[in-house]
Amino acid sequence: MVSELNAEIELPDGNGAASTARAALRALLAGWRLTDEAWLYDATLIVSELVTNAVRHGGGCLALHVHADDGDVSLAVTDGSAEMPHRRTADERSAGGRGLVFVDAFAETWGAHPHGDGKQVWVRLAPYPA
Repeated sequence: MVSELNAEIELPDGNGAASTARAALRALLAGWRLTDEAWLYDATLIVSELVTNAVRHGGGCLALHVHADDGDVSLAVTDGSAEMPHRRTADERSAGGRGLVFVDAFAETWGAHPHGDGKQVWVRLAPYPA
């Protein structure tokens, strides 16, 4: 595997963004020889949640950034809202807000920072299995 790889994927606006992100991420990571199915499942689940949150709460997902350095892979989703993500209360989650719960469960770590007029939410995936 090449030591360091980067990609930026522009996504369509709206409902098709999450499925496009999953397919594009899977194809990109396979091209980078990161093909462990269990690990890919977690990666595609996380990207789906990030993109869905950007579409629903962030004014649309502008881009998906993928960075790999050996077995360490990070994803970042840029959207048009400056409002930072937050974990929802139990009542909010029962109404359908579970995205960050999944991200917490399957990611190594995550965070967000201002980016232009919006923000970028980033995730460091669990290390790729040796």
